[in-house]
Amino acid sequence: QVQLVESGGGLVQAGGSLRLSCAGSGRSFSRNFMGWFRQAPGKEREFVAAIVWSGGTTSYADSVKGRFTISRDNAKNTMLLQMNSLKPEDTAVYYCATGIAGSIRTAGSYNYWGQGTQVTVSS
Repeated sequence: QVQLVESGGGLVQAGGSLRLSCAGSGRSFSRNFMGWFRQAPGKEREFVAAIVWSGGTTSYADSVKGRFTISRDNAKNTMLLQMNSLKPEDTAVYYCATGIAGSIRTAGSYNYWGQGTQVTVSS
């Protein structure tokens, strides 16, 4: 059974930083891609960033490019999201997810999801 557990969310002032972690268990992710999505109140879930486990290819939403960095720790089966220069509009519940086929920018390509972690950026 694949499990994904997010951590690292919290409250931060605008301009601050947070680092989110997603710990995966239950299988090897060497053939997977993993991604971060977020959902703000009253809005649809949106793509944030993704990484292909083998090779490390990354993709970012335009809204976070240059501020967020996605990475992975192969030994720990953990994906990280370093978020810098945070803005109030980054406030959302952040979900990590993993999939094996399809577009890494599309939520429908992901088969397993974590429970989410709240990120709140105050102005």
